[in-house]
Amino acid sequence: MGKTYERIDGRLRTFIESQPLFFTATAPLAADGTVNLSPKGLKGSFAVLDERTVAYLDFAGSTAETVAHLRENGRITLMWCAFQGPPNIVRVHGRGEAVLRDDPRFAELVARFPDIDPSRHGLRAVIVVTAELIRDSCGYAVPLMAYEEDRDLHGRRFAREDDASLSAYFAKKEHIATSLDGLPGLPLPLPPSTV
Repeated sequence: MGKTYERIDGRLRTFIESQPLFFTATAPLAADGTVNLSPKGLKGSFAVLDERTVAYLDFAGSTAETVAHLRENGRITLMWCAFQGPPNIVRVHGRGEAVLRDDPRFAELVARFPDIDPSRHGLRAVIVVTAELIRDSCGYAVPLMAYEEDRDLHGRRFAREDDASLSAYFAKKEHIATSLDGLPGLPLPLPPSTV
């Protein structure tokens, strides 16, 4: 049923890149820490950088758990499910890094997402994941569902913000600079965007 892959290419890459939704999972090192599971969407916000490296854009939100967990320990799993077509689930287990806006690599990474206007979504970081284990499984129990379109609410909400107002918005949120478990999250004030 399940298969392990050495790299993200061919049919596997095509499957991953064609999914409109994927999930990320991270956790702190503490045994009683909060496990985080997040859905990610928005067409064009995910990219395969090479056969073992993927990335996605980290936009404004109400917490920064993924960033905090990656800063602490780097562990992350990404998962895609086939909600249409043949059943399939793909998981990439790996090491992740939040490349923040003041990182010299930030602008070059953002350029890998040509279909996204980063100014419209409160872009905080680019999450880069190096695969350590790539596996698929049957997905027989995943329901068939139809994708209609991306929601435009996030873009409409954060298109109104500039760097200063976005930093002020994040400063008001309880779990942006510090995670639910007290780990360092997104450094504030937010550095100006280099893109």
